[in-house]
Amino acid sequence: MDRTLEQFVTVLRRSGVRVSVSETMDAVRAAALTGYEDRQLLKDVLAASLAKSQPEKRIFESCFDLYFHVEGFGGSSAAERRIAASAEPSGAPLTQMLLSGSGSGLALAFQEAARASGIKDIQYPFQRGLYMQKLLQALGLDGLNQDIQSQAARGGPQSDALAKTLEAMRDDLMDQARDLIDRQLDLFASRRYDEMLERQLNHTNLSALEERDFIRMQTIVQRLVKRLKDRYSRRPKVARRGQLDLKRTMRRNIVYGGIPFDPQWKERRIERPEVVVLCDVSRSVSNVVRFLLLILYSLNEVISRIRSFAFCTNLVEVSACFGKYPVHEAISRILSGEGLPIVLRKTDYGRSLAEFKERHSDCLSKRATVIILGDARSNFGNPRTDILRFISERCKRLIWLNPESSLLWESGDSEMKKYRPYCTLVRECSTLHHLELVVGSLLHR
Repeated sequence: MDRTLEQFVTVLRRSGVRVSVSETMDAVRAAALTGYEDRQLLKDVLAASLAKSQPEKRIFESCFDLYFHVEGFGGSSAAERRIAASAEPSGAPLTQMLLSGSGSGLALAFQEAARASGIKDIQYPFQRGLYMQKLLQALGLDGLNQDIQSQAARGGPQSDALAKTLEAMRDDLMDQARDLIDRQLDLFASRRYDEMLERQLNHTNLSALEERDFIRMQTIVQRLVKRLKDRYSRRPKVARRGQLDLKRTMRRNIVYGGIPFDPQWKERRIERPEVVVLCDVSRSVSNVVRFLLLILYSLNEVISRIRSFAFCTNLVEVSACFGKYPVHEAISRILSGEGLPIVLRKTDYGRSLAEFKERHSDCLSKRATVIILGDARSNFGNPRTDILRFISERCKRLIWLNPESSLLWESGDSEMKKYRPYCTLVRECSTLHHLELVVGSLLHR
């Protein structure tokens, strides 16, 4: 049973419950004290040891019911017993077990077959058929099928009745096997399948996303933001905070006769970045803009200030939208232009840059990082590279994120080649993975 509990803890971890080694040992000791006869009592003591929060308790409930599911194999009916009694005692082991009406024996055979077929290794829904075949083979379905065929070939009322009875029992058996596969899939594969989809969506071009993907993407973004917060909001270790502070060290160690048992360090001041973001909100870029703003405004704990601007034909500041509305609603209003004096016609980078310099250049400082998100396609208008140079000279760094493939940056009306010399960093940015790398480099101290 200790091995069973270890496997159950593995299931909980794969499902998103954080279980430490000490908590696992507590659960094993608690189960040893209470025993395994009372299922509800076992469930209560394991929940107390392994589930800490309400979400974890919900996951625990689901995993426990699936993992410790009691197989319901009923005995045969009276009519089936009469037919079985009149049958010859020969036949495959599975056939004899079905005709004997031993529900407990069949449940034990299912457990052994599940272990032999490696059903806990199932990873993806499309493996249902493969593991169904392995499970039934381990049970001995081939022998049962041969017995059904031999009875049908023999002919006669008694043989026909026995063949039909065995067929009905086989159908019930396959339903039980299918249910077992589905439970194991929920236990061992659902998390892996979600992880596979997450990896796929992380590297999917955001412009190609469909509406149905947005809910899952928002969940992925929440986890991404949590990772970034955990990584960049921690205080550095004392040993890495700076140079030795000699005066404080001497004062602190007077009690030790001047021996520096407790060295003191000059703490480095941690400056949270200031961000100015200019987003092209034309249709071809809108999905990338959506997720960049969602990430940035979710990182308010590690970014000191964000000023955001949207542009297409002209440029407007949209920072106030995030003060009035929740982040998702604010982004939707910005992309649609609802309630904003923005003109969503031909993209004009030159005019938008000129309006930024004229009205908002006060937000530029040597502490500010300016991020421009756009494809640099200005419909053959004046690109106003002089203004981009002006911005570059007055900010800490200038990052340009282009959602197009770098192979297209010098084609058609793209002005990327002219803008590039004035940028600290130019990156292709078309996936969530690209955004994570860029934001991570922005937050890196």
